[in-house]
Amino acid sequence: MSLQRLLGAFGVIWGIIGIGWLLIGAVVRLSGIAMEIFAEPLNAYHWVALVFMVAFMGYSEGYRGFQLNFAPRFAARLLYLMRNPKPLHVLLAPLFCMGFFYSTRLRIISSMVLTVAIIILIIAVQYLQQPWRGILDFGVVVGLSWGILSVLYFSAAALLSDQFNHSAELPESANS
Repeated sequence: MSLQRLLGAFGVIWGIIGIGWLLIGAVVRLSGIAMEIFAEPLNAYHWVALVFMVAFMGYSEGYRGFQLNFAPRFAARLLYLMRNPKPLHVLLAPLFCMGFFYSTRLRIISSMVLTVAIIILIIAVQYLQQPWRGILDFGVVVGLSWGILSVLYFSAAALLSDQFNHSAELPESANS
């Protein structure tokens, strides 16, 4: 195996492990908090809020955010990394695949703004009392779980098929 192919394979593995560690770690941490809601008596409006939050986060975060946007782009960037491994891109493969650098200007700005917004929301939600925090976290767990499955599906599709027609949002694609 050539050094180029070995570097590309390492980038793919590191990219998947990095995003997996981030997403699975969040699901594990939030699942415990989410499950605490069942230790308390819930009123009808709590159940309505829980069902709404699960449906809303499943659709907005899981389907729209991950399945339609993040996962196909992540997989396309993973495929690009495998075929065009550069040492810095491989070293920072999870960040590269998430679009934090070597991307279109809009993608880099969007990735940064979304990350800051998520951090602010994480900090704000920590101040909520149960069952409201658990209700929100339950929805997030559903969305992130959908996201994990989407990332795995699209990554496999990108790496195992001959045709993968999703944009990696590379800087050179903005000029064409």
